[in-house]
Amino acid sequence: MGKLPGINHERAIRAFQRAGFVIKRQSGHVVLGKGTLEIIVPRNNPIDAYTMYAIVKDSGLSVSEFRKLL
Repeated sequence: MGKLPGINHERAIRAFQRAGFVIKRQSGHVVLGKGTLEIIVPRNNPIDAYTMYAIVKDSGLSVSEFRKLL
C-alpha cells in the first residue's frame, strides 16, 4: 500500500474531478461517477489513510496517479 496521509475531502473530490469524475449526489457523503463507475467520498476531515487508499483503489487510479492530481 502506498502512503496516503489524511486528505481533506474537498481536496480529494477536486482530484477525482480532474480525473474525469462528476458529482452525482451529495449529503453526508459525496457520490462521484465516471461512466458506470461510482465512488463514495465521506465528508470527513481528514479522510483517514486506509479509507482514502480504498477509495483510490475503487476509482481505478493508482496511488501515484492520484497524488499527481492533488
